[in-house]
Amino acid sequence: MSSAVPSPRRRSIPVRVGKVVVGGDAPVVVQSMTNTDTADIKGTTQQIAELWRAGSEKVRITVNNEESAAAVPHIRDRLAMMGIDVPIIGDFHYNGHTLLEAHPACAEALAKYRINPGNVGFGKKKDTQFASIIEKALQYDKPVRIGANWGSLDQNLAAVLMDENAKRAEPWDAARVLREALVRSALDSAERAVELGLPKDRIILSAKVSGVQELIAVYRDLAARCEYPLHLGLTEAGMGSKGIVASTAALAVLLQEGIGDTIRISLTPEPGQSRTNEVIVAQQLLQTMGLRAFTPMVTACPGCGRTTSTFFQELAKTVEEHVRENMPVWKLKHPGVENLTLAVMGCVVNGPGESRHANIGISLPGTGEAPSAPVFIDGEKAMTLKGENIAREFVGIIDDYVAKNYG
Repeated sequence: MSSAVPSPRRRSIPVRVGKVVVGGDAPVVVQSMTNTDTADIKGTTQQIAELWRAGSEKVRITVNNEESAAAVPHIRDRLAMMGIDVPIIGDFHYNGHTLLEAHPACAEALAKYRINPGNVGFGKKKDTQFASIIEKALQYDKPVRIGANWGSLDQNLAAVLMDENAKRAEPWDAARVLREALVRSALDSAERAVELGLPKDRIILSAKVSGVQELIAVYRDLAARCEYPLHLGLTEAGMGSKGIVASTAALAVLLQEGIGDTIRISLTPEPGQSRTNEVIVAQQLLQTMGLRAFTPMVTACPGCGRTTSTFFQELAKTVEEHVRENMPVWKLKHPGVENLTLAVMGCVVNGPGESRHANIGISLPGTGEAPSAPVFIDGEKAMTLKGENIAREFVGIIDDYVAKNYG
């Protein structure tokens, strides 16, 4: 049986961000962003560490005032003392040129600068303020992401394009003009940065919108018109399942077409929910598409009238949590464990078959079935579990398999 695979990756110029390579032949990179006050050194350091442990390979922080800029080198140093070497990206709006000039330690500590061409400056000041940030990037040998966003679009450029559109024999609709403004904002700014001396291998582009179809159209256009690496993300995706579904719907299409070099899932955290959820969703998106492997994948049946007990659901959750809790250690001690496949199935219909397809699978008894659970290892029935300790015994089987087969 054949299966569809993603299109070959669009060829882009590789850009090094700290120790991480974005674009070229490098795998698609997962990144996230803190929502702490950056001036809170302890809180921001803690959240960056949490995001890194969850699998974020780059972390962006807000640098919006004197206090936050002064905190950046201290945050970097604290992370280093914790043994965490993750690239920190400075997110600048309106006053980046001033902050980078006034805080050279911040300019040096950051691994990358993010500039928004829609608010880097206005009127006559725009060119000089943009140039000032590019000069700092050159001085400290830093890459730059030029990130256009339809929530802060360059209004002068939009007006020019509207005027040009009005003169067309067949004018475009307003949505197409808006998309063109986003693409042009990113491309024109990149061209200006190159004119100022910034090498092309230090530029990453993005053009974010909050509509799924608009995002797909914008990035298809952007990808066709440049060789810069592209950062994907649906801006203001929303909360919970809505944000996850919208982001996945947009990014999956682009990734399937080979477009995208680094991604972020911009979720609004629900009250009390960890910021790390957006990292997990990004990893799961890439892994389920077969683009990368981050953690052992657990196949679990959804349940039906044959599985009136909730035990298989509880076991699936136990296995998921056990795997994710152990991955920080496993990925160091057991390289390759991220490719492990697990199955927790609920009855005889598909249970044995799905379990045989996984490295380790268990087929739990459905309603009315014999109270025994066969376990399959690499396609062969290895044992049968019974009694009240099935969960503990099955987790132990996983641990033994990891120790024996990886690293």
